[in-house]
Amino acid sequence: MKGIFASLITTTSTFIKITAFSVVSFSMFFLFKHLLIYPIATTQNHNLSFYNSTNAITHLAAAPPPPQGLVVVERTGIINEMGIMTDDFIVGEFDEGLIQSVVENVNTSYEKKVGERKVVKLEKFRVCDESMRDYIPCLDNVEAISRFNSSEKGERHCPENGNGLDCLVPRPKGYKLHIPWPKSRDEVWFDNMPHTRLTGHKKGQSLVLRKDDKFIFQGGTTKEYLDQISKMIPEIAFGQHTRVALDIGCGDASFGAYMMDQNVTTLSISQKYVHDNDIQFALERGVPAMVAAFGTRRLPYPSQAFDLIHCSKCRINWTRDDGILLLEANRILRAGGYFVWAVAQPDEDNIVEEMEDLTSHLCWELINKEENITIWQKHINNTCYLNRDPNAHPSLCATDDNPENIWYANLTTCISRLPENGYGANVTDWPARLHSPPDRLFKNCTKQIQNIGMIL
Repeated sequence: MKGIFASLITTTSTFIKITAFSVVSFSMFFLFKHLLIYPIATTQNHNLSFYNSTNAITHLAAAPPPPQGLVVVERTGIINEMGIMTDDFIVGEFDEGLIQSVVENVNTSYEKKVGERKVVKLEKFRVCDESMRDYIPCLDNVEAISRFNSSEKGERHCPENGNGLDCLVPRPKGYKLHIPWPKSRDEVWFDNMPHTRLTGHKKGQSLVLRKDDKFIFQGGTTKEYLDQISKMIPEIAFGQHTRVALDIGCGDASFGAYMMDQNVTTLSISQKYVHDNDIQFALERGVPAMVAAFGTRRLPYPSQAFDLIHCSKCRINWTRDDGILLLEANRILRAGGYFVWAVAQPDEDNIVEEMEDLTSHLCWELINKEENITIWQKHINNTCYLNRDPNAHPSLCATDDNPENIWYANLTTCISRLPENGYGANVTDWPARLHSPPDRLFKNCTKQIQNIGMIL
């Protein structure tokens, strides 16, 4: 009898242990599932290292409860809690006039109230006419452009409120995913840029051909052209001393494309022409580019942004209006930087003489001249400007002129001053420059930090 009793006690004890273990397990599972779903951000180690991600362990910790009295921000937007697109969504605070204008322009829209909330549902925008596939709102604003002269037509003139685009610009028929770099340097899909008038014409230093369903770029002459520039001035040191370049009137962007082989980052810019699509070619090939024009306003780049400015048959009359366009190029050219100019014909004596006279007044030094290529170097400080005749033109800009004032700022017929203390020219070579920014940038950052400190 005693043995039977002992056996029952043992069995009961085991059952209690199993039951207790199960309860604890389910409790822990519940806690982990409902309490530990938000990881706390921890301080990261900024010393980067590479490791096998399969061995990485993610540590999760319970999120602290929100402070008492904290207002919970209501979710807004078109994505619900599950990450799914929704038709009806809360827009929060909004401009009643803006919503009303959109509703009036979309016939299939409707508006309703759900409690105290206003819900707006919009159908999909219609697709624009096929003729608008190259449309750029602020550059194809026909109504505004018609009121300006030729110098201003290539600049941005955005539609007024209420006159914006109300349809989606269509893709070209037969559009394909672009060919990846570096193969795109030499070929792109014709259907992505169906402009047959561009084939067979020499653009810059390259020849554009059409072969089957592709545009083919023969860049052999561009390589020779870059080699010629390097031989004319070895100090240019592509990829080291010269790292950031601007290609004006870029053609098919072969200059920028092959500068990548030289470890030079080139921004290609061009005005949008009715019968040309330079920027579209550049972007399709994988070359950084944007539509920009030398007109009546400053370009949207800070002063001394580029180590080199290149202009080969770029359709710009640099000497007109007292050299106002070349003065803008001078503003964005780094102290000690190079200006490379190639004319269409080497025997254009009048144009070359006018250009040489103007650059001498800018204190640019003529470094080398060979066939139709001329290379100048910008002065490294203001000494040359200050030692000129007081009545010399163009004059030096006033001390209160800010060369960094670029947004919709008109061009000026004066020479932008360089930073004092040699800050304009003491730029280290690449790649050391990546970790050692120019002193002028450090000075500006220090001033901004001081201003923030005064505010705080």
